[in-house]
Amino acid sequence: MKKVSLDKVQPYNPPAHFDMTALKLQGKEETGITQFWQGLSYFLPKGGAEMQYEKDSFGAEFEKTYFIVKGELTVTSAGGESLVLVEGDSIAIYPNEGRSVLNHTNKTTTALVTVSTH
Repeated sequence: MKKVSLDKVQPYNPPAHFDMTALKLQGKEETGITQFWQGLSYFLPKGGAEMQYEKDSFGAEFEKTYFIVKGELTVTSAGGESLVLVEGDSIAIYPNEGRSVLNHTNKTTTALVTVSTH
């Protein structure tokens, strides 16, 4: 077991994201977990991420989930379908599936993000 205290986690800057803070809680470097990593993201009002496809920088496909802890987040697919997630909602994003996210509200949204590593 390895405990991670939120007050000791350092923020990182995920590519194509804006007006948000991301904290990586679990992963190979943080705790030795190798099958996935997990982060906590705080999306400021009008904050989000541009359209991205679920591949890493080497082109490997992966899966991602968002669980909304607090607030509201709109997820839009590459095909233009938009889903509004509110507190308690989650979404699965599959390999090669494009998505953008945006907090359309005037309140900060907190999302737990889990990403497969293979």
